[in-house]
Amino acid sequence: MIHAVLIFNTSGTPRLTKFYTTIQHSAQTLIQKIFSLISSRPATLCNFLDAPELETFLSQRDQDGEKLRVVYRNYATLYFVFLVDAAESELGILDLIQVFVESLDRAFENVCELDLVFHFDEVHHILSEIIQGGLVLETNINEIDDAVQVAAKARKESFASANPLALGSGGVGSRGAGLQTPLGWLTGKFTGVGAR
Repeated sequence: MIHAVLIFNTSGTPRLTKFYTTIQHSAQTLIQKIFSLISSRPATLCNFLDAPELETFLSQRDQDGEKLRVVYRNYATLYFVFLVDAAESELGILDLIQVFVESLDRAFENVCELDLVFHFDEVHHILSEIIQGGLVLETNINEIDDAVQVAAKARKESFASANPLALGSGGVGSRGAGLQTPLGWLTGKFTGVGAR
């Protein structure tokens, strides 16, 4: 099971935190602990490590004494970190991180840290298309991208129909179909159209 998905920069500032199990202690303390574990590792070491010291942070422990593992990848200035139990394959999780990053790249056209900061709702939506309740739902990047595009289109249509003054509104069946946009009104005033 995936217990947490974290993204933080090379300074340790969290950019995304999603926990799928209850945390016993502070989330910030857990993030600092994970950051201290992986930031000190040389790039030549593998991207996953056992972390038995993190078990005290999670309320749900494995009955068989299986330890938690931290699986991570470093992309430029960001660390993508998954906290998983022994039931998950480390290589499978590394592949899942790659799917997540490629999905973000498709949504934001070469994703960077600022995209995660200013579009956190879209990042959470992309993550929820991939993982729900700590279980993997989808790994096909095209399916994930299609679902994100459909949601973005629905969000734009909802905004346009709810806001008659929004530019670009006036589509079929929208509430503001008969109203003129502010830009159209201003253009009409300058050109003399509609003047009294």
